[in-house]
Amino acid sequence: MAVVFRSRSLLPRLTSLSRSGVRFASTGSKPLTLKERLAELIPSQIDKVKQIRVDHGKKSFGPVLVDQVYGGMRGLPALIWDGSVLDAEEGIRFRGKSIPECQALLPKAPGGSEPLPEGLFWLLVTGEVPTQEQVSALSRDWAARATIPEFVEEILDRCPPTLHPMSQFSLAVTALNHDSAFARAYQEGISKKDYWQPTFDDAMDLIAKLPNIAGRIYRNVFGQGKVPAIDLEKDYSHNLATLLGFGDNEAFVELLRLYITIHSDHEGGNVSAHTGKLVGSALSDPFLAFGASLNGLAGPLHGLANQEVLSWLRKMQSKIGENASDDAVKEYVWSTLKAGQVVPGYGHAVLRKTDPRYTAQREFALKHLPNDPLFKLVGQVYNIVPNILLEAGKAKNPWPNVDAHSGVLLTHYGLTEMQFYTVLFGVSRAFGVVAQLIWDRALGAPLERPKSYSSDAIQNIFKEKH
Repeated sequence: MAVVFRSRSLLPRLTSLSRSGVRFASTGSKPLTLKERLAELIPSQIDKVKQIRVDHGKKSFGPVLVDQVYGGMRGLPALIWDGSVLDAEEGIRFRGKSIPECQALLPKAPGGSEPLPEGLFWLLVTGEVPTQEQVSALSRDWAARATIPEFVEEILDRCPPTLHPMSQFSLAVTALNHDSAFARAYQEGISKKDYWQPTFDDAMDLIAKLPNIAGRIYRNVFGQGKVPAIDLEKDYSHNLATLLGFGDNEAFVELLRLYITIHSDHEGGNVSAHTGKLVGSALSDPFLAFGASLNGLAGPLHGLANQEVLSWLRKMQSKIGENASDDAVKEYVWSTLKAGQVVPGYGHAVLRKTDPRYTAQREFALKHLPNDPLFKLVGQVYNIVPNILLEAGKAKNPWPNVDAHSGVLLTHYGLTEMQFYTVLFGVSRAFGVVAQLIWDRALGAPLERPKSYSSDAIQNIFKEKH
């Protein structure tokens, strides 16, 4: 197994992880490409799903409550999502691995300490930890695919700067459908068992082109000048940072590596993930499916939360000043709640503990920006808010989620345009969505078509049972 150990303290831990079932990609004389390895894995996964359905297909997860139908289907088991599973107490696991495990196991850039998103994508697709060589090959592959069509550049250049960056992002991603390998193969009559192959090619093209799209939007909207060229020898995050104008800041590049990794996937029930899966089930190609995902991510209840957190923190800071006392912070938090507002960045639909994605960002901040005034305020809020929320009875989970921290980190390095933050979230979320789309086509997932009921129908169902 090819893992570069960064410190002796990790050796016992990684040995234990290896013995407990961590799978590593093959390290033969000529490493397999991601597509080649996927082709090897698909037959056994098809057999696995068939056996699960034979053994458990007629078994029930439990009753469906009327409250769940009216309540946004919270907690309703209704989707297959292989890349990650969210546990209420433990947080997210990517193919069974926690965020700290991914940070320890996944390959790093030379001199870096954060996992490369390329390795996380390999893990999401295969369930295996790739070698450094395989990750480097994936970086080069994406860099080679990164050019966006001239007509897509023209679409973005013609967008008024007043059009929200997420609207532009969705527009450009959807337009990439023009060159979809899957759409072309479907029209030519490709066999169902081979659907995954052009889907994979589209998925790779999609991820590869997102930095150029995001960079062009950022520079057009916020007046940052001409988009630089992709460097074929740099990793994905480094190229994205360069396109945004921050490539010379190695700490910001490291932040992007961490940011993309921890935002890449959060199981399948969230709006952006489920939307992509739903649209993909109609055999819409990955560009159309992920374009729909982005429209869901743009909603205030999904991808805009980190902006709300940053705005709230800045308002607090402007009112009570820097280095305010705990009592002043408490008073401001209570005033927020008494005004009928929520404390943004706290609580989660599933989690009942501090989000490990928050913890990962906090550890990054302690390492790179411990004296940043806004970071200090974030830490102060973390120590104060949960007890207030518990006292007020305002939240089942009074602990911070990922959005409570990300905006502060981006601001510290000079990326202060909050309207753009959701675009970075979108770049990250593509990894999880397209990984599942590939497997959905490989396993022959059917068109999604749940049953719906009217309120009158629900009343009549239970009226007949009394």
